[in-house]
Amino acid sequence: MKRIDSMWGNIFASQSDGFHNIKPLLKKIPLFANLGKGELKEIERLVHCRRYQSGEVIFWEGEPGVGMYIVHKGQVTIFKDYGKAQQRELACLEPGDFFGEMALLEDDCRSATAVALVETDLFGLIHPDLFNLFDRKPHLGVRMLSALANMLARRLRRTNQDLQQLAKNSPGTAVGDKTAP
Repeated sequence: MKRIDSMWGNIFASQSDGFHNIKPLLKKIPLFANLGKGELKEIERLVHCRRYQSGEVIFWEGEPGVGMYIVHKGQVTIFKDYGKAQQRELACLEPGDFFGEMALLEDDCRSATAVALVETDLFGLIHPDLFNLFDRKPHLGVRMLSALANMLARRLRRTNQDLQQLAKNSPGTAVGDKTAP
């Protein structure tokens, strides 16, 4: 894959036609599910639309996260690169799925790489745009950040359960055991 600066390339790329009426899709995303029509319209105004070609990198692991994405059409793979041509797929996302939402909360680097598997249309919501909206509409900000916190708490709980199950299946190795290899 050719490495380009996807952070800036994706934000300023030309937007595709054919991205209409995104409210039904937004309503399916837990972050937006409890918002009213007017609030959804505010979010809709902030959404950036972009078409990615098959094999095109959406973002690279290690680059700064600037926002989240929602799959409108196509497929996206999220993978972790362990070096020496070792990659592990973490997720394969389809229309209605979303990713990169932690970038809405923190100014940190991406923890994985995202690549379009086929021609893919994405909606993007960029951190600065969203927080400018929160400055103007604090009540909306509280509702959305609460929904995001609940969603992340559910994921953390599920991860803890997975780690507990993994520890049960690996006799002699405790989670957090400093003597384990």
